[in-house]
Amino acid sequence: MGKPTGFKEYTRLTPNRFPVDLRLKNFNEFYEDLDPDTAATQGARCMNCAVPFCMSGCPLGNIIPDFNHLIYQGNWKEALAELHSTNNFPEFTGRICPAPCEASCVLNINDDPVSIEFIEKTIVDRGWKEGIIKPNPPSHRTGKSIAVVGSGPSGLAAAQQLNSAGHTVTVFERANYIGGLLRLGIPDFKLEKSVVQRRIDQMTEEGIKFVTGAYVGKNVPIQDLKENYDSILLTGGSTIPRNLPIPGRELTGVHFAMDFLTQQNKINAGESISKETIINAEGKKVVILGGGDTGSDCLGTSLRQGAEIVYQLELLPEPPGTRRQNDFWPNWPMVLRTSSSHEEGGDRDYNILTKSFNGKNEKLTSLTAVRVEWGEPDENGRPTMHEIPDSEFILEVDLVFLAMGFLHPEKEGMLDQLQVELDQRGNVQTNSNKMTNVSGVFAAGDMSRGQSLVVWAISEGREAARGIDQYLMGNTLLPKSASTYIAR
Repeated sequence: MGKPTGFKEYTRLTPNRFPVDLRLKNFNEFYEDLDPDTAATQGARCMNCAVPFCMSGCPLGNIIPDFNHLIYQGNWKEALAELHSTNNFPEFTGRICPAPCEASCVLNINDDPVSIEFIEKTIVDRGWKEGIIKPNPPSHRTGKSIAVVGSGPSGLAAAQQLNSAGHTVTVFERANYIGGLLRLGIPDFKLEKSVVQRRIDQMTEEGIKFVTGAYVGKNVPIQDLKENYDSILLTGGSTIPRNLPIPGRELTGVHFAMDFLTQQNKINAGESISKETIINAEGKKVVILGGGDTGSDCLGTSLRQGAEIVYQLELLPEPPGTRRQNDFWPNWPMVLRTSSSHEEGGDRDYNILTKSFNGKNEKLTSLTAVRVEWGEPDENGRPTMHEIPDSEFILEVDLVFLAMGFLHPEKEGMLDQLQVELDQRGNVQTNSNKMTNVSGVFAAGDMSRGQSLVVWAISEGREAARGIDQYLMGNTLLPKSASTYIAR
């Protein structure tokens, strides 16, 4: 422990954010850097608990007390090595992870938790700035080759782990950009794409090959991968969005959230979008259906495009401001969260059921909705919903974004051709080593776990890499992922 009384002497500090009026003028990240001295002081708040619940709260099992202690002592290089020992991409998680580690921090019982996420970001950003992070190609090659299908966080983590073990890795990505959700799904104001690209460049120099425009199961036959590679890893994500099949769904102006977010990221990357297909909220009334992170991302993007007004409507009740009595630490608290996008504008409302989209000349003009209330759970333990009489209302709207989550991976093409077994939710079923029912074919991330967090995707990718290495070599020195020990 760097300073035994640090948690008593110092209060929690996080980086300052740029003013709202300034950050709405562009899509850049808007956090000021946490200076090293402040980060070291924040590290001193770590209590070095006998049982570090922060580590069990983190799907990667980051060794949080150790890197907090190291930066307090000024050992930044050692702190970076400690961080990289469990997390391939701390610059990603340090920006976009909801930080379950902080929810599990012992200080969080009756005080503000340690600023773990920002400490993590500060360590790795300093590592890049000072040139400490460099390509580290393996000293030998095993002669084994692996095809990784999908270049999101799970696929990238697995690729880097497998390459470090000496295998030859090729990553196939159906889009024209490497990074999956990191590149096309998450807005630049949360994760600038130069942060992603510098890691891709490092991995390329380490010997990993990336192939874009490769839609495995369509323009790349799955049989080619089976014949040319010793193992295949499926990390294509959970890409089928939850639809809302109500009257008027076909009207122009109703879009899936990810179509909107992906298009804006392409525009930010310099890609030209035809006027006929562009989705732009400038001067428009916007409704976002769904209260999660994707909905929040649509809110921040709409505001930056110049929307007249944005409503974010949620079917479920508004969460409480603090933990309920039966919502115990160190579990992830079910409380109301206000994202940076919510600070920037928009109106949130809860207990709203959308009944229909209305339009004129095939174009969206309004939606009809009703207020609901939630009753006692049914025999399956699910809360029952009832429409409130005479609560129907009409809301004028030009654009609607459906941000209600994702169901499962795309089945047509690759999965059907491989004949991998699926679980009850439609995700790829795997064993404890992440292998499917097809020998040599593995799956990880959202494709097997279901829609989840980036930190879970990285953890799953690392565990799949270990399983593949074990399968190919008969043994493995790759580390076990913390997800092995965490209840799923």
